[in-house]
Amino acid sequence: MNILDKYIIKKFLTAFVFTVLIIVSVICVIDFTEKNDDFIQHKLTMKQIVFEYYVFLFPYFSNLLAPITIFIAVVFVTAQLASRTEIVAIMASGVSFKRLLAPYLGAATLVGLFIFALTGWVLPLANKERVRFERAYVKLPYTFKGHDVHIRIGPRSYVYMQSYDSQRNVGYRFALETIDSTILHRRMTADAISWDSTKQAWHMSPQLIRTFRGPQDETLLTVAARDTTLRLVPKDFASHYREEETLTLPQLNAFIQEMVDRGADDTATYMSAKYERYSYPFATLILTLIGVSLSARKSRAGVGGQIALGFVLAFVFIIFVMLSRNLAQVGTLAPLVAAWVPNTIFLVIGLALYRFVPK
Repeated sequence: MNILDKYIIKKFLTAFVFTVLIIVSVICVIDFTEKNDDFIQHKLTMKQIVFEYYVFLFPYFSNLLAPITIFIAVVFVTAQLASRTEIVAIMASGVSFKRLLAPYLGAATLVGLFIFALTGWVLPLANKERVRFERAYVKLPYTFKGHDVHIRIGPRSYVYMQSYDSQRNVGYRFALETIDSTILHRRMTADAISWDSTKQAWHMSPQLIRTFRGPQDETLLTVAARDTTLRLVPKDFASHYREEETLTLPQLNAFIQEMVDRGADDTATYMSAKYERYSYPFATLILTLIGVSLSARKSRAGVGGQIALGFVLAFVFIIFVMLSRNLAQVGTLAPLVAAWVPNTIFLVIGLALYRFVPK
């Protein structure tokens, strides 16, 4: 790494950190004005607001807006070098454009690795506190509204509830079925099932158990009220508001596998979050390539015009990410495909721009 590499990397990382601090600080101020009524309603002190919420919200926004801040930093640094004809001088000395890209991509790789570590293991810990605060003081109290709930709790075991009261942790019209392939072997029903937090077990009202040994062979058994344990807890009916953001990468993988084992069909949100954690860091490299290719030449619009263009393209990328995520969550796109579509599109744009840059 020569003096030029160190010079570009230093300017790039300095601009990136400065951009993050400015943009995220402005967004946090706007967020505060929007939520101030909620803070006043719950009589929260400024110390609580800052140290229980915004200290955790800041890294969340920093990661969310990383493509924008990286792109702006790249455009700002490169446009400045171009406006001072430093890039012309560098290339006139025999340095190719490909070689000029090396320190940018090296710095972007460091940022990408940092983002991957942050989103995989560190940021979820901060998000737990942020989400807890939002549930307590910003969001409306949660009530489970599902009806005719079906949950797989074992290889052959399925639970059914007509309704569930999440405030009292009581399920109504409960049924536990044992099914082998498509054959029902056993069905236990109870009018109600309630959670006993002291015993960490479910209390069932009197049950009727039907055992099927054949088409014409059915046994009925009545059982008195009793306590039992199931692979089911009240947390399964609790709020899942931004739950995927509070799980580390190993926890997210384990949670997805548990949902698959239960036969859940609403895994798209968690699968999207998983694949985005792998694809997001690569966006730093792609947007860096686009930023340098766009800004390496002098523009009549000046540095300000190039930065404005950088803002537009970075926001377009974020829109693509959000659109792909929504399409994955509604089942239109596979989560893996949705996570990589924005990167693929912008990689094509980046390679096209790179091709037309004077070498």
